[in-house]
Amino acid sequence: MNYKYCPRCSTGLVKVEIEGTERQKCPGCDFVHWDSPIPVVAAIVERDGQVVLTQSKGWPGEFYALVAGFLEKAETPAQGALREVKEELGLDGEIVSFVGHYVFRRRNQIISVYHVRAEGQIVISDELAGYKISPPEELRPWPEGTGPALRDWLAARGIGNTGATDYHEQHNA
Repeated sequence: MNYKYCPRCSTGLVKVEIEGTERQKCPGCDFVHWDSPIPVVAAIVERDGQVVLTQSKGWPGEFYALVAGFLEKAETPAQGALREVKEELGLDGEIVSFVGHYVFRRRNQIISVYHVRAEGQIVISDELAGYKISPPEELRPWPEGTGPALRDWLAARGIGNTGATDYHEQHNA
C-alpha cells in the first residue's frame, strides 16, 4: 500500500532511499512508511487422506486454493491456521507439521503454511462459494500465493505433480 499523505500529520510524503530501499517519508514528522508484508496463514487441509481446497466468492469457477486468511492480533500462526480451518470449513483440526513461510509479492504478504489434519462434516462459511476434495496425487500447484507451499508439501511426499494448472498459468503467472 502506498500513501500520498502522512497518516500522522497529513503532510505530503516524499520518496527517499533508506538502507538501499525506496521508502515514503514525511518531511514534517519523520514518519516512514516501511510497507512491511502482511502476515497471512494457510492450511493444507487433509481429511480422510485427501486435500480440501476452497473457492472464495467472486473467484472464477475453476479457481480453488488452500484455506487461508489474515493472522489475528495476539494469535500464533498455528492458532490462526486452525482458526481459519474452523471458520471456513467448520472442521476441527490438528497441526501435523509446519510447511514453511512463503512470500506473495503481488499482495505484499508473507504466508505461514501448515499441514492440518481435520475431521468431521464440512460446513462452509458465507465467505466461500464452494470447496472440492482431491487426492494429493491429482493436485497441480499454482505458481504464486499458496501454490509453492502445496508444491513443497507434495514433493516431500514424493508426489511429482508439481506443474501449474492451465488456469493458474494463464491468470497468476
